[in-house]
Amino acid sequence: MLFTKCIHPQILYALGTLGHGSWILISDGGYPHVTHTPRDAQKIYLNLAQGILSVSQILSVLKETVPIEEASVMTPPDGTIQPVHDDFRSIIPSVPFNYIPQFDFYKAAKEDNVGLLIASGDMRNFANLLLKVGFIRNSEGRGKY
Repeated sequence: MLFTKCIHPQILYALGTLGHGSWILISDGGYPHVTHTPRDAQKIYLNLAQGILSVSQILSVLKETVPIEEASVMTPPDGTIQPVHDDFRSIIPSVPFNYIPQFDFYKAAKEDNVGLLIASGDMRNFANLLLKVGFIRNSEGRGKY
């Protein structure tokens, strides 16, 4: 058995291939998964039905599975922070957040350093989240690989 909450074999495999500085995209149900992710990114579709699973549910499991150094969320083109962003911040309160307008977010999500897409069935507006994989710090604050 595993010590992590995550038991999804494809997600565990994909996380095992990522390293410090790699990015994970957790997308909502309306995200253009094929055209706005890198061709070589591993893609896992958990969007069975509307609302199943949500980005927040996936994030809650991932935060127990991989160190998260930074998060970026998609905003409308005018940069307005959305209610869903408060939900994400409450799940990972110590992680710094960036707010990226929609079309710039699409560009960021297509960068080669995005190694994993997890598609959700979340139907909330602008519920798209990029997570930068961090590294584990030891008790002295130094990186541990």
